[in-house]
Amino acid sequence: MNVSNSIEVAAARIAEFTHKTPVLNAPELDKKLGCQVFFKCENLQRTGVFKARGATNAVFALSEEQAQYGVATHSSGNHGKALAYAARMRGIPAYIVMPSNASEIKKKGVLEYGGKIIECPPTLADRERYCERVIHTYGAHFIHPFDNADVISGQGTCARELFEQTDSLDVLMVPVGGGGLLGGSILCRDYASPNTAVIACEPEGADDAYRSWRAKKLIPQTNPQTIADGLQTSMSDRTFELMMGGVREVLTCSETGIRQAHELVMNTLKIIIEPSCAVPMACLLSKPDRFEGKRIGMILSGGNYDFRRENVSS
Repeated sequence: MNVSNSIEVAAARIAEFTHKTPVLNAPELDKKLGCQVFFKCENLQRTGVFKARGATNAVFALSEEQAQYGVATHSSGNHGKALAYAARMRGIPAYIVMPSNASEIKKKGVLEYGGKIIECPPTLADRERYCERVIHTYGAHFIHPFDNADVISGQGTCARELFEQTDSLDVLMVPVGGGGLLGGSILCRDYASPNTAVIACEPEGADDAYRSWRAKKLIPQTNPQTIADGLQTSMSDRTFELMMGGVREVLTCSETGIRQAHELVMNTLKIIIEPSCAVPMACLLSKPDRFEGKRIGMILSGGNYDFRRENVSS
């Protein structure tokens, strides 16, 4: 199956279970910025995050044999919640390995959709080890948060909708953590809007994509320090290759910039977003001359923001 078909199939597969989220524009903000910005509001998606797209596509792509014992993953929040939702829609169990320091609001989200939480120490090695144990115990099918072709195709449906909802875009700005949303956006851009430049955006305190892009080799994240909790994950070989073949550039922004952009977007659009969503706007604000006169699409990736706790992980 070619790329365009995989995303079109994903769009049809998940249509019943996901929202076609709105695109917002604020003329007063455009005037201040000197460009037009179209915000794709995945904070209003089912489960409050774009990850519902990829998780639902991956779960419903499974054969009956693959799905019979449920699904499993490791996640500190949003993917786990999305997978629990998708599994509930298919009527199968979901086992979510979560670090002990995961946000309580994200744990609650997993439980509300019927997911079974298995807590582990807060390291990637422990997450993977505990997940392997769960898969062995229950026979569940593993669905990686981003290193999975069906997940990436599902995430690509977000850009697909955005391109349909707007006239031609000069730039698409996408936050990057593990790279599933970025990879899906690149694949969709390649056939749906080939003249649109894709720019990956991430915090200076979790800049593995930027360093990898500059070095032209994958440099894993080691000690992320950022309020943008959804962007603390390292990319995989698969998503790194997609990034290298499809982005115009990778931009980074400061923590102060993220906080300012977070406040600006929420106050202007009157919506709740996670700090990770504010990273593209923070990158734009740090280099406004680069975007002057452009039509820009910006994906607001999620709205599961815990106001009681600013420093969390995804």
